[in-house]
Amino acid sequence: MSQPSKPEQVQQIHGSSLPMALLLGADPSTSLIERYRDTPHAWCIRDQQHIVAAAILQRNNAQDWELMNMAVLPSHQGQGLGHTLLSAVIDYVRQQGGQTLFVGTGTIGYPLFFYQRAGFRIVAIEPDYFLHHYDEALFEDGLQHKDRLILSFPLN
Repeated sequence: MSQPSKPEQVQQIHGSSLPMALLLGADPSTSLIERYRDTPHAWCIRDQQHIVAAAILQRNNAQDWELMNMAVLPSHQGQGLGHTLLSAVIDYVRQQGGQTLFVGTGTIGYPLFFYQRAGFRIVAIEPDYFLHHYDEALFEDGLQHKDRLILSFPLN
């Protein structure tokens, strides 16, 4: 079996061009993704012709931005693509004059650890978020996602 080729650099792209299958790896709701996918604030990393990592941002106001979705194909995880993508997104938000980058994630699982290792801090809890916003129960490591954590990363 051959090794995947080295992915290309981060590229800004329109969110509607990102593959839904990839985005569903980070947010299992097609209807929620469709609400934020139509934006020019999106980035990808390609491996030859295929998008293997993606991120979508939303501007909340002049100072605050939110990372709505960030996903890396399972076959390309563990290669630092998530860190590369997150760094590019943070640089962009800084260039736009943003002061804070927010992200929402579950109370369990790898994404929480990923964002905390990157310097994000928990600033709020949304009780029962996953129970109210998703049609099906979401489980990870045998535990059901119920509450959503909001994490922030100061950009100044």
